[in-house]
Order: sequence, then C-alpha cells, then structure tokens
Amino acid sequence: MRATARKNMSRRSLLRGMGGAGAAALLAGCGVPAAFVEEGDRAAARDLSVRDRILDFANWPLYIDTDEDDESKRPTLDAFRKRTGISVRYTEEINDNDEFFGKISPSLMNHQETGRDLIVLSDWMAARFVRLGWVQEMDRAAQPNVAAHLDPQLRSPAFDPGRLHTVPWQSGITGIAYNRRKLGRELRSVKELWADDLRGKVTLLSGLDESFALLMLGNGVDVTRWTADDFHTVCEQTERLVRAEHIRRFTGNDYIKDLSSGDVLACQAYSGDVIQLRADNPDIEFVVPEEGAELWAESLMVPNLARHKANAEKLVDHYYDPEVAAELAAWVNYVCPVPAAQQVLADSGDEELAALAEDPLIFPDSAMRSRLAIARDVTAEERLTFAKKWNSIVGL
Repeated sequence: MRATARKNMSRRSLLRGMGGAGAAALLAGCGVPAAFVEEGDRAAARDLSVRDRILDFANWPLYIDTDEDDESKRPTLDAFRKRTGISVRYTEEINDNDEFFGKISPSLMNHQETGRDLIVLSDWMAARFVRLGWVQEMDRAAQPNVAAHLDPQLRSPAFDPGRLHTVPWQSGITGIAYNRRKLGRELRSVKELWADDLRGKVTLLSGLDESFALLMLGNGVDVTRWTADDFHTVCEQTERLVRAEHIRRFTGNDYIKDLSSGDVLACQAYSGDVIQLRADNPDIEFVVPEEGAELWAESLMVPNLARHKANAEKLVDHYYDPEVAAELAAWVNYVCPVPAAQQVLADSGDEELAALAEDPLIFPDSAMRSRLAIARDVTAEERLTFAKKWNSIVGL
C-alpha cells in the first residue's frame, strides 16, 4: 500500500458544450419513449459469469492503485483475480460523463449490449442511467461487504433509493480552497468569497452539476430539496459578480494551476485535488464552509445486457472489503465510501498511512459530516432550461 498518489486530472469532469444538455438531455429531458428500458428487459438472456471467468470494467484514468515498479499492474485487481479466479479487463476510457454517455447510449437505447460489465460515472449522470432503466439492480445477497460497510451517508440518494442500482466507487467534497499565506487570513464561509479584497481573485466551477450546490448552501438553502427559485437566485447573484469582475473566470480542473500560481486566491475545489496540492504547497487550505458543502460520489453500475453481471457484483463487493478499500483510498485520496477502512490504515504500522486515517478529507469526522449534504440532482425536466441559463453566464 502506498500513501501518496499523484493524478493529473480531477475525477469530476468538466461539462462540455451545453453542460449536459446535448444527447443526454434530448433523451432524458424530452422523454423519448424508446429510450426507457423496463426492469424485466435489462438482464442478458444468459449470464456467462460461471463459464467466462472474466469481466470488462470501464473507469476513469488514474482512479485505481498501481504497482510502484510497474504502473500497468493494479494490485487490488490482481488480488481479486487470485482470490476468485476472475480476470478483469480494465480500461481507462471514461474522460467525461457526457462523452461516455454519447459513446454507449446508442447501444443502451436500442436494447443492445455495451461490451462492458461495470462502469463508473458521476452520480448526476448515474441518475440519468437509473431513470432511463439502463442499469441493472445488483444482487445485494451476493455483496455482504457492501451491505455491511457502505457509508450510511451515501446509502440512499434521491435518484436511487437504497442504492439498488449503484454503489459508490469513491466520494468527495466540493468546498473552498484558498491560499492562506497570500490571502493573509482564514476563509470559513461561502459569503466570504465575495469580500472586496478577493475581487478578480476567485474562480467558480463551470459545470452546472459541479457548481450550484455550494452556492445554494451559501444562501442557506437545504440542497436536498432545492427549488427552481433557489437556482434562479444563484444565477442572478453569479451574473452580478461576473459584471462586477469579481469572478476571475469559470474553470474545470484547471483551477489547480491558478491556485498554485497565486493568480487565484480562493476557488471552488474538490477535496481530493487539494490533498495533493498541499503535498507540494502547505499554504493551500481546503474548507468545508460553515454553511455546508456538497458530498458527492462516483458510482459503479452494471449496464443492461452485461454478460458477466455476477462477476461484476463480486468485484464491487471486493472493493468494499475494508482492507481493499484502505489500499485504494491510500492511492486516490478522495473520501472513502468504506468508513471501516479508516481503522485498517490507522493500524497499518506505517506513519504515512496512519496520517491518512486522520485526514478528515478522506474520512470525515462527525463535525464535518454534519455540514455535508447530498444535493438533489437536476431532473430531466429541468436540465435543458437550467443548463442553458447557467451556460449563458459561464460562457460555454
């Protein structure tokens, strides 16, 4: 197990084009009847898991542990193969939620297999797959580790009550990052981003799904049940800040460069990115604001007609073994969805690993958890209008 991993990109994708208002919205937002797949039509005619000891797993780049001496080797996958006899064809082919949607949606809407048994998407996109009936319900009886160890705070999102169709791969927090030394003071509130001395030195995330919850929390909104009025209020505030040139720009993952260089003093940011930034620059701080921050996840799903569903379910459960979850958490540095992995790291006998166990950005303590909320996602009916409005402000 290694205590430090380095990634070149965030796991949270930068929305392109219409901010998710392209093909995804046309299907999910306009209610194309042919797109929805009934529960009884989602399974393959025959699961080949017993005959074929293999599965195809599509994930994001740099989102799994690798061997220190050979980056083509992934120890947790190798351990799964040795324990079960099941090999994993692992591809790092997901670079953007919408792009991947466009890649596999023709197959799913036409009731054809995708060639993949397991995929990982951000929960706002996973919500679309669940609503369209494009993923299968998992057999929890075959996943005792998931049942026992899944973080209670992630167990029942509004789009998938009981997590029947999705299981978090990793989680994270959207909060505020700032350069404490250059700013010369602490930031503790979303509202403090709008202070006069930060004019032109603040960036916000460009993606609708990535940005709105934190801004609403700054207004005291309960983001688990936000309304259209709450959204439009945020848009009006953001437009005023743009006109006043308070917001320097809207970013994807490139906020990291701005914050590191000092061009930006404070920004919306993801917890996992800041853990890595701080390794090189201890002046960078991450804050869960007093008003609260968004807790999000990127989740594993078994797409319709997957030929190796049982094998995929076993792999999901493998990653919910606390020992395996701890090994993965030590590499990716996001919020671990298996709280029991914290004790594994604490008891490792390794100073660096034990330090990770104490990091609240990987294992949030009760005080931090009380300020985290999972935002209601943008519905299919809202998406086209809301994305158009937001993107007109952001400039996409």
